[in-house]
Amino acid sequence: MGEVQEMNSLSIIDSVSIQQVQATMQKISQFQKVIQSTLHQNHDYGIVPGTDKPTLLKPGAEKILMMMGLRSEFEIVDSTRDWEKGFFQYQVRCKLYKGDVLITEGLGCCNTRERKYIKQDPYTLDNTVLKMAKKRALIDATLLVASLSDIFTQDLEDMDLEGTPIQESIQQNRQYTDQSGTITTKQAKRMFALAGGSEEIVRTILQKYGYEHSTDVRKMEYEKICNEIEAAVDKEMREALLEKQVKEEIEDDV
Repeated sequence: MGEVQEMNSLSIIDSVSIQQVQATMQKISQFQKVIQSTLHQNHDYGIVPGTDKPTLLKPGAEKILMMMGLRSEFEIVDSTRDWEKGFFQYQVRCKLYKGDVLITEGLGCCNTRERKYIKQDPYTLDNTVLKMAKKRALIDATLLVASLSDIFTQDLEDMDLEGTPIQESIQQNRQYTDQSGTITTKQAKRMFALAGGSEEIVRTILQKYGYEHSTDVRKMEYEKICNEIEAAVDKEMREALLEKQVKEEIEDDV
């Protein structure tokens, strides 16, 4: 079986024009350089603290498609609009066309139970999650058609999208993506706000990470700790609600 697959691969390679491959790879490299020199950090793409790659944003994707002369069409593949339970989700397909010829497709989805929406009124988010699903599908299709995966997965410790060393870029542009050092007083206060003012919850989670004071928290662990604080608050609320329900049931039986 393995020999057959190897022979098939060799037969495909034999049919490929090396000169054409070289020319295509050269064009891809040239196009990537144009993208690097054209897109702007914090507008067309962003560097999210704690991640290992730049993230292409909607304005950047739209610029790339304009450069390539492509147009986009969107199709809702699947959706849920549950007005009774307050749950909304969309799965969207983005099709990219050159004239009337379909070039490639991308998929994106979004729902009201994502972390960024979970504490908002779901009945006001129907259109928001649809737009977010469309945006994700657009970016998925753009990265595929433009052969940009290597640009957006490069090592951020070495350079950013424009080829500038990350530390130098941070110093020049004052981008707050540095994950060294400890959090600010404002960030420390946010932890207590997420905990609903409960010092016990914050203290317990900080001790888990080996911290005695909130201002000792390192930036690289800050978001993880905030997520655990939110989870602890949600758990405490569920337990309190369950305890209340049990108490009411006992009172009803009496």
